[in-house]
Amino acid sequence: MKDKSAEPSYKDKKKNKKADPKPGHDQLSKPNPEALRLGKDCDYDRELSRLQVELVKLQEWVRTEKLRVVVLFEGRDAAGKGGAIKRITESLNPRVCRVVALGTPTEREKSQWYFQRYVEHLPAAGEVVLFDRSWYNRAGVERVMGFCTEPQYQEFMQSCPEFERMLVRSGIKLIKYWFSVSDEEQERRFQDRMLNVTKRWKLSPMDLESRKHWAEYSRAKDEMFALTDTKHAPWYVVNADVIRHLLSLFEYRDLTPEPLPLPPLEKSKYVRPPFHEQNFIPEIYR
Repeated sequence: MKDKSAEPSYKDKKKNKKADPKPGHDQLSKPNPEALRLGKDCDYDRELSRLQVELVKLQEWVRTEKLRVVVLFEGRDAAGKGGAIKRITESLNPRVCRVVALGTPTEREKSQWYFQRYVEHLPAAGEVVLFDRSWYNRAGVERVMGFCTEPQYQEFMQSCPEFERMLVRSGIKLIKYWFSVSDEEQERRFQDRMLNVTKRWKLSPMDLESRKHWAEYSRAKDEMFALTDTKHAPWYVVNADVIRHLLSLFEYRDLTPEPLPLPPLEKSKYVRPPFHEQNFIPEIYR
């Protein structure tokens, strides 16, 4: 029998992890000299279209093979999570690939087992679920802004690796992305949201309050990685193309259905009512 007393404690695991060499800043990987240069080696729109075709192929593979896929999108505000999710789902079937973006928990949900409200959104066979923020809210915003107690936070940090191990052991493909952004780029995007009316809804009072806690968020992220960046559910830090990486995690085949011949329309068997009997919206643009 395994001696549990010999297992490292939460504090021991945290102590043994290497600290961030630059506290207060997200670590960005060095540029890859072999990477394709958009506008020079390849066209952005053409490359995006090609990758979205591959996503459709992956979708069909997931549906046919009855896979269950969960992808978590985490990171700082304005780090690009929403844009990546939009481009991934743009050409996909919402019955196969759906997005889960939960709001503030209700009083009833606050009294539940912490992971409970996320479990009900997990995929069935042949489905992909993209979490726009996930159970890692507890290790991030709840931790920094004081929305959870210290015992609740410690319990999450102990339970999360086990919870994810159960998901993986049950057959779920779990992929975790952390979107990294520098303070300069985040500031530029916040300013853009303030000026652009179509994006202003993205700024919440919580986003504005979080600006006072940049260093605390960096520390919380590093502590989170220390215990939840595991072999069975590793974190992937994103500062480049997430679609290409997501595709590389699957060995899928092209199962795209062949185009079907369209039968001719039979219009002569039915006489439609006069147009003037229907309510048409007025034409404003021509």
